[in-house]
Amino acid sequence: MTTSTDYSAPATPKAIADVLHAPGPRPARAGAVTTSLTFGHRALLKIKHVPEQLFDVTMFPIMFILMFTYLFGGALAGSPREYVQFLLPGILVQTVVMITMYTGLTMNKDIEKGVFDRFRSLPIWRPSPLVGALLGDVVRYTLASIIVMIVGLLIGFRPSGGLIGVVLSIVVLLVFSFSLSWIWTMLAMMMRTEQAVMGVSMFILFPLTFVSNIFVDPETMPGWLQAFVNVNPISHLVTAIRGLMAGSFELGDLAAVGIWCAIFIVIFGPLSMRLYNRKS
Repeated sequence: MTTSTDYSAPATPKAIADVLHAPGPRPARAGAVTTSLTFGHRALLKIKHVPEQLFDVTMFPIMFILMFTYLFGGALAGSPREYVQFLLPGILVQTVVMITMYTGLTMNKDIEKGVFDRFRSLPIWRPSPLVGALLGDVVRYTLASIIVMIVGLLIGFRPSGGLIGVVLSIVVLLVFSFSLSWIWTMLAMMMRTEQAVMGVSMFILFPLTFVSNIFVDPETMPGWLQAFVNVNPISHLVTAIRGLMAGSFELGDLAAVGIWCAIFIVIFGPLSMRLYNRKS
């Protein structure tokens, strides 16, 4: 004899209590790594459903490489093929560093929609929504790096360090970009609109990327400008990546990159979490 259950009937307080106090062990609480990876997967799903977000990752790198190589190559290095050997590691850094600001833009949009209010109510590791969003963006950075390298190889770039040097360079760049993204995460918590986050981000990124050693040797610059370029974290990053791609190991610049990464995470990570917890 079988009995049927009327699922359309309204739930009574007793039925709800029976479900909440059902016998048996409770499911284990998700750990920090699991929840962070879950939110990282969420960031990738957003790209899947709105693939236009990848326009900056695909088209801008190609445009920058071709434009700067063929506009300035003959004047600065005698030929575009010679100039691309110097330029491409710098363009790789500029491309990935510039798109890190989209971390803040996306996060600010989620905050304005009230999505992060729901995240804060979940019984999870508190930083996991922020860490997961940054991990998801690492995939975008990797895709941009691959596109830059493919275009560079097609127009004549030849890294003396081979595949190992290229892979190590991209790894260093991804670590730096992940660390730098905490700044834009903090700005996303502070600014009220997406446009404000973009404006402040561009105000910071343009001097960092253009007043550096990406395009020209700093020795050709005035002394007062060299002083800024030589302490610019982007300059240290570009020099370290140029060295790795050339098959050498610039220990001083790699150490400087590591120090800057630690500074970004130690300072802006806790500030982002403080603002995240207080955000209403």
